[in-house]
Amino acid sequence: MNAQEIRKAYLDYFKDKKHVVIPRARLVPENDPTTLFTGSGMQPMVPYLLGAEHAEGKRIADSQICFRAEDIEEVGDNRHTTCFEMLGNWSLGDYFKKEQINWFWDFLINVVGLDPNKLYVTCFIGDPQFDIPKDTEAETIWRGLFKTKNIDAKSVDIGSGADGSKKGMNDGRIFFYDGSKNWWSRGGPPKTTPVGDPCGPDSEVFYEFSDIKHNSDFGEHCHPNCECGRFSEIGNSVFMAYKRTSSGFEPLPNPNIDFGGGLERISAAALNNPDMFRISVIWPIIAKLEEITGKAYDGHRVAMQVIADHLRGAFFLGVDGVVPSNLGQGYVMRRIMRRAIRYALELGVAQDFSTQLVPVLVDIFKNDFSEVVERQNAVIETFAREEKLFRQTLSNGVKEFNKMAKGGKLSGENIFKLYDTFGFPHELSLEEAGLNNVAVDKNWRVDFDKLMKLQKDRSRTASQGQFKGGLGGHSDIHKKYHTATHLMYKALRIVLGDHVTQRGSNITEDRLRFDFSHGEKVTPDQVKQVEDIVNEQIAKDLPVSWQEVPTKEAIAGGALGAFGDKYGDRVKVYTVGDPKKDWFSKEICGGPHVEHTGQLGENKKIFKISKEEASSAGVRRIKAVLQ
Repeated sequence: MNAQEIRKAYLDYFKDKKHVVIPRARLVPENDPTTLFTGSGMQPMVPYLLGAEHAEGKRIADSQICFRAEDIEEVGDNRHTTCFEMLGNWSLGDYFKKEQINWFWDFLINVVGLDPNKLYVTCFIGDPQFDIPKDTEAETIWRGLFKTKNIDAKSVDIGSGADGSKKGMNDGRIFFYDGSKNWWSRGGPPKTTPVGDPCGPDSEVFYEFSDIKHNSDFGEHCHPNCECGRFSEIGNSVFMAYKRTSSGFEPLPNPNIDFGGGLERISAAALNNPDMFRISVIWPIIAKLEEITGKAYDGHRVAMQVIADHLRGAFFLGVDGVVPSNLGQGYVMRRIMRRAIRYALELGVAQDFSTQLVPVLVDIFKNDFSEVVERQNAVIETFAREEKLFRQTLSNGVKEFNKMAKGGKLSGENIFKLYDTFGFPHELSLEEAGLNNVAVDKNWRVDFDKLMKLQKDRSRTASQGQFKGGLGGHSDIHKKYHTATHLMYKALRIVLGDHVTQRGSNITEDRLRFDFSHGEKVTPDQVKQVEDIVNEQIAKDLPVSWQEVPTKEAIAGGALGAFGDKYGDRVKVYTVGDPKKDWFSKEICGGPHVEHTGQLGENKKIFKISKEEASSAGVRRIKAVLQ
């Protein structure tokens, strides 16, 4: 089966198990200040795992495009990508371990056709400090399934990942790891799980690429969680069975299932080929690169993998409305595009290559994500503009190099500046130095690596593991700012016109931030009008209510949504004012909100726009406070 067939088979399989298949969420999360991107399949589901009712019921499935900026520098091995797709299924207080483990096994073995002899699983070893038992229940289910294929599934207690490299496989099939590997919470292992949060053990499935020999650089012995590439995690079932309390953990009355399986990794396993770039949702990009460059993939793997992954990621960011810039999501999009262009230059590509890959990407995804067709032309324009701009930047980089060369010696700081500011890979700087007889400081690499590490640390701070579960919070101030966002959105449409569409929002305890489509600066007079309208609704103390309705009915009734969002058959609609007549605003939204607008004005606070500025082409940004 190719990747497209696996995706369809998975969604059909869980439809048959009475799951509602929902559309993917956008890569830019709404109302979530904890992360730049949707970085996991479960991220949009966190409010429901925390207890909110899902409009589509207790059994949900989807295929979610994800993006992780922290993996940028890792692209070029056999399994890391910044852009990937997660197959997911959830039980919100319905079925549990027995059904989940049996279904995933059945799907892998009897639908995808994987060899069970190549599958290995991990379970939670327990935590005596908090009286959390070893997950022998999952172990028993897995052992029974392996037995149906005449496989004796021996269990091995490992502990941490470091312990694994010391202990090795020991003929095991089921491996027990500690909370650093087989426990899920928004804060990591049991000891750092936030009070009040649901959490629980998980069980991962690994596929063995037996042709890969263990690399001792990753430890003395290989084991499923080893990073050498021999084992690839293809799915993880989280058994959300506990709630953290101030004194420990207590069982949840209705535990949840949260499953995520990497489409790309499962597809590579189906091919029994560890190179994920040969699967059907990536290989056509590589084939087009071979055509454009006249070079073979096998001789230029790293360059072509970086280009294919980064432009696939940039493509979906563009589809979801992101444009390259120097801030936030736009900065990351710019960075991956420029990294791809640099590698294309190494392959001898002169100009305008990125736009040639957009039709290839559209063809790969059009049958499963119709929005890629709708946004195709906009993405082509974005790619063309950014590639032209970057080639000019590179030209300026050559001029900067020549200035630096007059100093007689190129330092690590010089080489890093050329890389960071002008996009020169260090190899290009060294090559230019050789051609121009410019000396290079013998310790350049030490200084360069030090500065590179600082940059990576900044990048990780901005985008890695910031996602610890999704929402910025459910405190009173979060609810107030979320409700204020609804009021301001409607006020902007009243003052500026119905062309105003939400393009993103970010809510913290200190302020709200709101991006919207508008082609020119909002004047001071218009800002004042918006403030007055919002404060008028606060003074009226209007009720805030919600109801779950069919999506078509919500839209027909005037409910607004966020640009690019995809909705299922039913949605939650929040109304400010009387839902039956003379309401002020209606929006498709998941919450949370205050119960009446007067709460925003408590302690004599008023709504105030603190800043209005450009966010990107055709998009303005407002920051506002209650003060």
